[in-house]
Amino acid sequence: MLRVAVQITNLSGERYWAHDTPLPPQVQIAVNINIVGLDQKTDSIAEAPFVFTVSYTPSIAQLSVKGKAQVNGDRTEIAQMTEEHKKNRPPPQIVIQAVSNTAMAEVIIMSKSLGIPPPLPPIGLPTEQSPEPHVQRKESRYTT
Repeated sequence: MLRVAVQITNLSGERYWAHDTPLPPQVQIAVNINIVGLDQKTDSIAEAPFVFTVSYTPSIAQLSVKGKAQVNGDRTEIAQMTEEHKKNRPPPQIVIQAVSNTAMAEVIIMSKSLGIPPPLPPIGLPTEQSPEPHVQRKESRYTT
């Protein structure tokens, strides 16, 4: 079983939009995870450097997290992961998920500090469902 430890080496965030100017009502947010390599350190350890970026359109800010994911596993798992990387295949989902979760937590904190929208999907109101005939249900009551 693979175990992943994510280490952050660089945090960068810049707000381009003036603080005294209100942010635009519509902002597009693009999140990009780039695993830039895979280095096998020992038979059971590999390191995957990464860059996690958040871009805004219109260009109100740019956020970046750099680091490395240290992957521990048995010899066959690490060897298979290294071979897959040599064939330009993506890393295992557990590596991408660990990097994404750690970096997302960091950019949420940075976005709050910079006063910009966090890279999260908006929380919307539930959509109204089509009207169905109202069926009266018997109310359950619990007594002691």
